Amino acid sequence: MKKSERIVFIIKELNRLYPKTPTPLKHSNLYELLIAVLLSAQCTDERVNKITPNLFKKANSSKKMLNLNINEIYKIIRPCGLGPQKSKSIYNLSRIIEKKYNGKVPKTLEELERLPGVGHKTASVVISQGYGIPAFPVDTHIHRLAQRWSLTSGKNVRQTEKDLKKLFPQEKWNKLHLQIIFYGREFCSARSCDGTKCFICKTCFPKRKNPVLTLKS
Repeated sequence: MKKSERIVFIIKELNRLYPKTPTPLKHSNLYELLIAVLLSAQCTDERVNKITPNLFKKANSSKKMLNLNINEIYKIIRPCGLGPQKSKSIYNLSRIIEKKYNGKVPKTLEELERLPGVGHKTASVVISQGYGIPAFPVDTHIHRLAQRWSLTSGKNVRQTEKDLKKLFPQEKWNKLHLQIIFYGREFCSARSCDGTKCFICKTCFPKRKNPVLTLKS
């Protein structure tokens, strides 16, 4: 199957499996989404969703978050891992948002990436899931599947993102990045598939016999 044919098949199959793509991280406003995505670094969405209700009950805006101190934030978010670093980032970015942006979450990648603790992927998620602006956040699932599906030879997530943006129509980016994550978790995880077992891998590469070694992200 040619790359162009794989792309058409992958889009069709993912649309069949995941016609709707609800945001995995629970939130009620853009500020909550930003904090939830920040907390999800090296932590499962499931765990984040268990922790954020308690945090957002106390502070669901930058103004309210500043009423807490870093230690109070840390005590709540500790189960997410990287607590000391994340609690400082949450407090400091809240101060910047409140003072520089009048309590509103910035709407550009550049401004978001300047906030403490906010990297390119976090900013891309907020842009795509929060503002609906086309972006293609690449996590470990997408990085792994893009290699298994021979859509990239990138050795890191930034290169994989560039390659995927060239291959898929911009209007599909926001939905597609979630669909690939859902598929990776359900059918093509690091353990359940090695590039030869799941339906998409087998259909795209029926003659493939050797496992695909994922280049580290």
